[in-house]
Amino acid sequence: MATEAPAHGGYLDILRAPHAARLLAGTLVGRLPNGTGPIALTLFVRDQGGSYTLAGGLIAAYGVATAVGQPLLGRAVDLKGQPRVQLPAAVLSALGMALLALTGIGHLALAYVAVVLAGLFTPPLEGGLRALWPSVLGREDRVHRAYALDAVAQEVMFTVGPLLLTLLVSLWSPAAALLVINLLGVLGALAVVLSEPSRAWRSASREAHWLGALRSPGLLALLGSFFFVGLALGSITVAAVAYADDRGTPSVYGWLMAALGLGALLGGVVYGARQWSGAPERRLRVLVLLLAVCYLPLVLTPGPVAMTGLSVLAGVFLAPALACAFIVVDRHAPRGTVTEAFSWLVTTFGVGSALGSAAAGPAVELAGTATGFAVAGAGGLVAFLVLLATGRVLDAPTGSDTPAADARHAVGTGAATAVHSEKNTH
Repeated sequence: MATEAPAHGGYLDILRAPHAARLLAGTLVGRLPNGTGPIALTLFVRDQGGSYTLAGGLIAAYGVATAVGQPLLGRAVDLKGQPRVQLPAAVLSALGMALLALTGIGHLALAYVAVVLAGLFTPPLEGGLRALWPSVLGREDRVHRAYALDAVAQEVMFTVGPLLLTLLVSLWSPAAALLVINLLGVLGALAVVLSEPSRAWRSASREAHWLGALRSPGLLALLGSFFFVGLALGSITVAAVAYADDRGTPSVYGWLMAALGLGALLGGVVYGARQWSGAPERRLRVLVLLLAVCYLPLVLTPGPVAMTGLSVLAGVFLAPALACAFIVVDRHAPRGTVTEAFSWLVTTFGVGSALGSAAAGPAVELAGTATGFAVAGAGGLVAFLVLLATGRVLDAPTGSDTPAADARHAVGTGAATAVHSEKNTH
């Protein structure tokens, strides 16, 4: 059930909260290097005379390193605090890309070392921001709306980032673009960690356990589902390229990706403008089912105009599903592991997307473009089935371990500092 959010409870209310706009903007700028990484690496390698195979290899190495580094750095943030981890990681990641930009691809081993360094130390700003929202916004309904705003902002970042990168390449060179984008990433991380909420944030006390956040059955169920959501999304990107090739119009690919982002943007705006009642786990099952259903018409592969419309539809439930998943992470992550838990979601989604791209390629070659889009529909349906099969553990949040505001937050007001601890009650 949903009700319209009051005017004072919309996105503007979130952005007017002290520190909120700075944290959101800093996080988005800080994530530019990762969001534009595959495109930047491709342009750089091709400018250096390298092959698409080499570009793909470097992108894969970068992606795997990022997937490994995110949960490890997330755990470090939970243990050591944000400034002591986020900023050094951002600097090391930028140095990795700078090493690549300055040395080129002449020494392949060094190039791979550079991108692995950059990926491994990509700061977990995304998970860190979600850990900060409770201390910045207070009320649970505002935190949930911030999650929706976060999902919407990601779509903006993935649209604006490549445009900015292309502009920098046209003004200077791919190497210069790599340096500038990564410098911006460090500045974005700096803006976050110098903020009062980030400096004051401390994770709640946690039980020592080598599995960390992964000891939660509910979180594992969620990660299993969103692996397949990522797989679906990754397969669409490859199938869209094949569709554009079939039509003999490469620019169609850009239109389809833009339409997918527009759909997610619209869906996120509408979702975040409403207050939702009921358990988020049940709502998530509905959203993922609708996401899968909206992927299925893509297999029709009609003309470009109709296909663009179907791509908008395919994107509509992505941002709402992500926003709802953030709430479910909040409810299931063991106490003291909130940043790590969010980082695992980022990692799982990214790995699923990479494997979806890998699966869609052979599917297209063996059975045509429509089959590539069928991989997306199948991925969405499996994601729903995972949520359905694990309903028992998902519908039983960890209770006293639930860390929606799992941190001890120190929020300063002038010279005074108030220490506030709270948990979600759903």
